[in-house]
Amino acid sequence: MDLALAKTDRGRAVSSIFSDARDRLPGAGRVAEVRREAFEAFERAGLPYRRIEDWKYTDLRALMREVAPLAAAPDAANIARARAAVKSHAIEGAAKLVLVDGVFVRELSDAGLENGISMRSLREALEGDRDADLLVTKTPDSMISLNAAMATDGVLVSIADGAALSRPLQIIHVTTATKAAVFTRSHLKIGKGARLTLVESFAAAEGAKAYQAHAALIVSIGDDAALSQVRLMADAPDAVNISSQIMTIGAKAKVNLFNMTSGGAVSRLQGFISLTGEGTELSVNGVNLLKGKQHGDTTMFVDHAVPHCRSREVFRAVVDDRAHSVFQGRIMVRPDAQKTDAKMMTRALLLSDEAEADNKPELEIFADDVTCGHGATSGALDESLLFYLRARGLPEKEAQALLIQAFVGEAVEEIPDDGLREHVMSQAASWLEARR
Repeated sequence: MDLALAKTDRGRAVSSIFSDARDRLPGAGRVAEVRREAFEAFERAGLPYRRIEDWKYTDLRALMREVAPLAAAPDAANIARARAAVKSHAIEGAAKLVLVDGVFVRELSDAGLENGISMRSLREALEGDRDADLLVTKTPDSMISLNAAMATDGVLVSIADGAALSRPLQIIHVTTATKAAVFTRSHLKIGKGARLTLVESFAAAEGAKAYQAHAALIVSIGDDAALSQVRLMADAPDAVNISSQIMTIGAKAKVNLFNMTSGGAVSRLQGFISLTGEGTELSVNGVNLLKGKQHGDTTMFVDHAVPHCRSREVFRAVVDDRAHSVFQGRIMVRPDAQKTDAKMMTRALLLSDEAEADNKPELEIFADDVTCGHGATSGALDESLLFYLRARGLPEKEAQALLIQAFVGEAVEEIPDDGLREHVMSQAASWLEARR
C-alpha cells in the first residue's frame, strides 16, 4: 500500500515560507543541501510548545502562532531609517557592525577595525558554495534549525591570538520591516590569549511593527582568552525576538556575559555554554524589565565537561502589569568534572498582582567532589523600605524606582567595563522613568 504524507493548511504555509525565500538565500550546492535538511528538521518538530520541557513556559504555538515571511532586503529608504536607530543605540567609542533586516550594511558599519580583528559577512562566505558548516550546529533545537535554514546574513569575526582590542566591538541589529521575519547567524572566534569586549544590540527603526527577529551567535573562545559581552534587547513593543547563543570555552579563559531584556512582546534568549578546558571562570548575569503583556524568557544551559572550572549565574526580573518573566537555568556536571564550583541564583520582583514569574533552576551532577548550589525567590517590594523612603518625602514611584535600581544593580554590577555598566544602568533608569 502506498502512503503519502498529508499536510494541513498550516503545514503547507510553513513549507511555503522556505520555498518562497529559497532563491533569496545565499549559497548553492552543499550550502543549499544543509539548508534543506535544517528546514526539514524544523518541519518535523514544528514550533516549540509546552510539552517540550525546555519550552514549558514559552509556548510559541500560542505566543507566536506562525513564522512570518522573510523580510525584503533593505533599500535606500530603509537604510536611511535604520541610520537613526543606529545613532541612538550606538555605544560611544565602539566599533560598529550593523545588520539591517538581516543584511550586513557596510555603509552604516565602521570601515576601519583594529589590528588583530578580521571580519567578513556570512553572505560572502556562503555565496562561494563553501563553508556550509557555518550553518551546522549539534544543538537539537527546532528554532536553531529554522535559523540555519533561513539565515540571510550575519558577521564572521575572528580575533587573532594574543590580540587585546582597545575598544568594544558592537553588533547592532536594526529591523525596519513590518509583519516580516529577519534571520541572522553570526560567528565569533576569539584566539588564544585574546581580549574582547562585545556589545550586541537589538532595536527597531521608526515605523517597524509586528516583526520577528531570529538570531544565532556561535562563539569559540580559545585558551587563556577573555570575553566580556553585554547584550541589550530593545525591540519594538509588538515584536518577537528568538535568539540562541552557542558557546564553547577553552582552558583558563575568563568569560563575563550580561543580558538585559526590555523590549519585544515575546522574547527568548537561550544559551548553550560548554566549558571544555580546565581552569575557566564563567559569569552569566541578566535582567528582565517587563511590563504590559510582555513575555520574556531566559534559558541557560551550562555544561561543566572538565575539572576545576567555576561558574556563577545571577538573574533579576522586574515584572509589572500582566507581564510574564521566565528563567530556566540548568547546570550539568559531567563525571570527569571534579572540583567544579557552580552556583546559580535568580530573583523576581513582582510589581502587580497580575505579574507572573516562573523560575526553574536545575542541577545535574554526575561527579562527587563538587561545590554546587542554586536558589530562586519571587516577591514584592519591601513595604518597610518603601515606608522608610516615603516618610522622608519621596513620592511612591520615586521610592519604588530607587529600590528597583538597587535590586537590578546586583546583576548589573557584574559588568566589568565601567562605561558599559553606566550605560546599562541608564537604560534601566529610562525604563523605570517610563513607568511613572
